[in-house]
Amino acid sequence: MDRVRFGRALGYGARQAMKTLVTAVDAATAESPASKKQVRGGEAPSSVHGQVSPPVGRVESPERKPVAPKVVQAAGATASEVAARAREAQKGLRKGGRRFGEAVWRPFVRLSGVLWLEVTGVFFGIFALFALGGVWRLHGAWRATAGNEAEHRNLLGAAAMLAVFGYFCVSSFVRARRRERGR
Repeated sequence: MDRVRFGRALGYGARQAMKTLVTAVDAATAESPASKKQVRGGEAPSSVHGQVSPPVGRVESPERKPVAPKVVQAAGATASEVAARAREAQKGLRKGGRRFGEAVWRPFVRLSGVLWLEVTGVFFGIFALFALGGVWRLHGAWRATAGNEAEHRNLLGAAAMLAVFGYFCVSSFVRARRRERGR
């Protein structure tokens, strides 16, 4: 939830809480309906000591008393405390997410990098083995260079391929070990 929507929801909740609080204070400070006498029937009773009762259909509404400033201040303080707690919760969520990333994703990335280096080392090793097979097969052409120049070139190509892929294989496994140890 973004800040604007959160602020709107918090403001709406604070306004509703204030309205509920004002209604509760009004209800608590109003006179009890049981203490008022209501006249039954359609006529006004005779006057007692010169006073006349109001007609039956008309009910006077109690006057609303103003809400005490202390109640309003307490409600405002409560709303600000709730907002502060919400901000702290949001900060805690960010911090927890960051720590989760450090605890889970960093080792995952490191180990997946180690695995990738080992897999590429194996593939370079396979190519180096094919080159070793070619060198082994053509090693007899090393001495007979005058008669078979094409086989001599193939032997040198296979030896170069063995050296390059052998180097990549070994260096890939060395880098995987370094990364695994955390250097």
